[in-house]
Amino acid sequence: MSDRIEKFQNNGGKAERLDKFLVTCLPEFSRARLQGLIADGCVSVNGTPAKKSGQVVELGVEVEVRVPPPTPSGLTGEDIPLNIIFENDDLIVVNKPAGMVVHPAAGHASGTLVNAVLGYDPDMEGIGGEERPGLVHRLDKETSGLIVLAKNERAHNWLQDQFRLRKVEKTYLALVDGKPPTPSGRVEASIGRDTSQRKKMAIVSAGKGREAVSEYKTLETFKEHTLLEFHPHTGRTHQIRLHCQFLGCPIVGDMVYGKRTPTADIKRHFLHAYRLKILLPNEKQPRTFEAELPDELKKVLEEVKRYE
Repeated sequence: MSDRIEKFQNNGGKAERLDKFLVTCLPEFSRARLQGLIADGCVSVNGTPAKKSGQVVELGVEVEVRVPPPTPSGLTGEDIPLNIIFENDDLIVVNKPAGMVVHPAAGHASGTLVNAVLGYDPDMEGIGGEERPGLVHRLDKETSGLIVLAKNERAHNWLQDQFRLRKVEKTYLALVDGKPPTPSGRVEASIGRDTSQRKKMAIVSAGKGREAVSEYKTLETFKEHTLLEFHPHTGRTHQIRLHCQFLGCPIVGDMVYGKRTPTADIKRHFLHAYRLKILLPNEKQPRTFEAELPDELKKVLEEVKRYE
């Protein structure tokens, strides 16, 4: 695949920064991606390679951009069934099962959601200029539910902005041990790396980690458990699991941040990404996607109701 060449002229009525000018010309790319192209020598101004992103583009000046084809990620597409909730030319919404890792990493070279998606649509390789094609958010391995992936650069940039600006409404269902201090509430507890166990995250004091905010409400109360609905406003690693621990009601089956022995017959933690409300590219009203509880979690909930 050859490089894509684009030429633009500044006829906007004023001089402006090169990267800002290119954002308006190539809206499918993020400003950071365009700054990367400038740094890589892929942008010229009046035939001369651009020196920096802040270079001023005067009126009438011609800018040429050479966009290399997506860098092959080296990832292999695999024939793994996908539960597709929605798909169009821009993105795909998948209901991820528990036990599936989202992207390849140490110890998980295959069998991931990314491998499955590339097997379904090989053209998604390299989207976003990363080795994680199309990804804009993640779910833990044992968390089931909705995840959205971009199918082109423009959609990837759009979705990244939606998540970055906190315009995406995410709803999770969690069965917890005990109950929270109040039936509903808001948790503001920063999250950082656990200093004693580097593979774990932890609640840390403000200023030592990243801001993490969640809201929750009680859906159903049992003798020893509570079914909660969570709305994370930030997307930190293990956020809901840690916030449940912080509230004193860890998620059932979470043997990392909760009880070492599950209080129900479950082989995973009871956390499911149930609903996703998001504004899609070129649409004026947000869409809402839902994925009902998987059968194994429905069974756990039925048993909890029966015995409590």
